Amino acid sequence: MRPTPAERSAAGKQKTADPLELANRLAPVIEAGAAESEARRELTPAIFDALLEAGFYRLLLPRSVGGYELTPSRFSEVLERIAMADGSTAWCLGQAGGCAMAAGHLPPQIAQEIFAPRRTVLAWGAGPSGQALSVEGGYEVSGTWMFASGGRQADWLGAHVPLCEPDGTPRRAEGGKPLVRTMLFPAHEAQFSDVWHVVGLRATGSDNYSVNHLFVPGERSFVLDGEADPSQTGVLYRFPITLVYAGGFAGVALGLARGMFDALIELAKNKVPHKQTKTLRDNSFIQVQVALAEAKLGSARIYLLRTLEEVQAEVQASDGRGLSAGQRMRIRLATTYGIHQAKEAADIAYRAAGSTAIFEHDRFERRFRDLHAVTQQIQARHTQLELVGQYLLGVTTEPGNY
Repeated sequence: MRPTPAERSAAGKQKTADPLELANRLAPVIEAGAAESEARRELTPAIFDALLEAGFYRLLLPRSVGGYELTPSRFSEVLERIAMADGSTAWCLGQAGGCAMAAGHLPPQIAQEIFAPRRTVLAWGAGPSGQALSVEGGYEVSGTWMFASGGRQADWLGAHVPLCEPDGTPRRAEGGKPLVRTMLFPAHEAQFSDVWHVVGLRATGSDNYSVNHLFVPGERSFVLDGEADPSQTGVLYRFPITLVYAGGFAGVALGLARGMFDALIELAKNKVPHKQTKTLRDNSFIQVQVALAEAKLGSARIYLLRTLEEVQAEVQASDGRGLSAGQRMRIRLATTYGIHQAKEAADIAYRAAGSTAIFEHDRFERRFRDLHAVTQQIQARHTQLELVGQYLLGVTTEPGNY
């Protein structure tokens, strides 16, 4: 399906806009509605519509389909700014951004069919799970998937599914590893389960969803982190989707921590703790802690962005190859480190704010919970650092599935 003239015009305008400037404009609206989003356990209609209008669900969509096609480093910066206003909003955009990269792995006509409409949002959950039976023309898919961030507001869903022969026998690659494809289907064909009752990132609405014996045409499936369609020549589509996620979610963590840190700086001007005579700003211990937190945030941010930018430049200068094992490890280290440094800086701000930080809907409490939810996700696991250590020590030369 070809885009309408109005959609082509909107896409052209979108590509000239600066997403970081748009993020700065939208941040006050997002922050003002964050408490309502959390209570709804999904983004408010006003925030969702504002994000759609600005094209924020198309940050990693190919330009050929009207997307921004940001580089991984720029994507991380945009999510960082949004997370300063609200972590759940940034997380939903980070997840949707990685999902939108599916367009670069699909046949161009299928990518147009799904993503050309301006309001298209694709979401998917963790996997692989379920099974996809090979049938004429495609696959018969059944299963349940978790953590579909933004899924209830999506038009399309994806599912990472192990392939099976018609008799149910698993398909395996050389070495015995299961073959997995990502299936795309309209969201109304799935059944959601209301399970997202959590400590942090509540407004992401990351519920479970299921399908049973659903037919998915073969052309609406692809291999996650497989080779991109040859028509996609930009540097973005030489990156594995999982590593783009890592850079984006590290940006979310840094933005949440920066939001807490900025709130502490403002609080410290006037707060005099109980039974003390000086403001927080005049407390020598707080002064040291603020300096340490700033160093943690600043150094982690520079390390993250510089690593992404260096790898982008190296990949751009190469002869079309994807990332090497060494480049993957550099990104994995910078992103995992950035998430944990953000947590440490946020913990400093939380402790320094005292009892102010424990009240609901203050500038600390929700960000604190959201950031600690981020650190529980796969991108922050210490096994990521273990893999990097193994690589640096020569124990393994393979990047694995990380």
